[in-house]
Amino acid sequence: MKRSDYISWDEYFMGVALLSAKRSKDPSTQVGACIVNADKKIVGVGYNGFPSGLSDDELPWQREGAFLETKYPYVCHAELNAILNSTKDLKGCSLYVALFPCNECAKAIIQVGITEIVYLSDKYADLDVYIASKRMLTQAQVTLRKLEVTHPDIVISFSQGV
Repeated sequence: MKRSDYISWDEYFMGVALLSAKRSKDPSTQVGACIVNADKKIVGVGYNGFPSGLSDDELPWQREGAFLETKYPYVCHAELNAILNSTKDLKGCSLYVALFPCNECAKAIIQVGITEIVYLSDKYADLDVYIASKRMLTQAQVTLRKLEVTHPDIVISFSQGV
């Protein structure tokens, strides 16, 4: 008889996004993203961080202060990195991400043809950049779905593989 406590596809792909977030060096916010095609194949992953080749030690990680002394002008969001890391056509794909995408990421998501966003949190929903994001994504007919989990905790142990 097969196991009955296995995770759903949604939980699996969100788990990949959350695991990808563990690569982020951002001290305050770690976000990961996973792009999946209609065949349930992963075609892109990413996490928030500085562009490739830029030093994580020479640019600022601060959230507050003068704009050029904060992380905001330098960091690529997880969604954009997942799109840029993909080598496949993303039309009709789903994007799994822990934090609802901002307006800048929404533009890229729409432009590449992603048709569904599955997210865990929309904690910044009242900010203008997220209101704009929802406006654009809705107009582009991108499906927005908050993930309802049945396995709130998934534990990964490297010792299980030996």
